[in-house]
Amino acid sequence: MDLKRMSVVIFGSFYLFAGVNHFVNPSFYLPLIPESLPDPQAINSISGLIEIMLGAGSLMKRTRKISAVLIILMLVAFIPSHVYFIQIGSCVEAGLCVSPWIAWFRLLVIHPLLILWAYKGYSFRT
Repeated sequence: MDLKRMSVVIFGSFYLFAGVNHFVNPSFYLPLIPESLPDPQAINSISGLIEIMLGAGSLMKRTRKISAVLIILMLVAFIPSHVYFIQIGSCVEAGLCVSPWIAWFRLLVIHPLLILWAYKGYSFRT
């Protein structure tokens, strides 16, 4: 398997796994949804379903570009959740607790790198 194909498989699998995890482990995601948003269960389920569809779409050549563009938009839509996590002290009861610098690193470095991966790797190349 060449490097490009391996990258596509890793990229798609990453989002497929994350999407499935919304259903397998919802207790991880629910506390990360800002309290100001309605119906966290529905938001979690919809987010998971979208990640599954876009992960699968990124594995197919025909839908790879549109999936990458939509993944970028999805990642932008997830920014308020990252900010909320920082605002609540980077720790949720009986859930994810990290040092504040890790939460900031996730927001300011990891998240933009995921957006860049989608943008550079898939969305606008022929």
